[in-house]
Amino acid sequence: MTESTAAHTNLAATLGTRADARAGERGRGAVALTVARVVLALFFGFSAFAKLIAHETAIESFDRMGWNQAAMYTIGGLEMAGAIALLIPVLAGVAAMAFCGLMAGASIVQLTLLDRVNAIMPALLIVLLVLIARERRDRTADLVALIRRHA
Repeated sequence: MTESTAAHTNLAATLGTRADARAGERGRGAVALTVARVVLALFFGFSAFAKLIAHETAIESFDRMGWNQAAMYTIGGLEMAGAIALLIPVLAGVAAMAFCGLMAGASIVQLTLLDRVNAIMPALLIVLLVLIARERRDRTADLVALIRRHA
């Protein structure tokens, strides 16, 4: 084997190892984001359930904001739909983007109407939701293309 061929073989092996490492990192990242999707779906599902059954804490929060029960049921319904959509791979990216908007609103409501210290939680959830939406962007593009074909 010539020096050039040996160097090429070593370079190819090194690049292959790096590519394998990146693929492994992506795999671990994808697993972490899948776990995050399930945990967020449970979190939003429980939050939605409290609103939809008109739990006293939900009623109290909406009363403190000066909002009526129709708003509580609407937000609860949106949360439940989003929670379910987070669990459906083709809808997860769209759901994550929608939740970013909902959490931005929740953060503003916390800052202006409720407890300022609690505004950080929805803001932190936005970061995680953006990561999920980014990871699911190919599926979201497929969904958009499917809708356009059938529109």
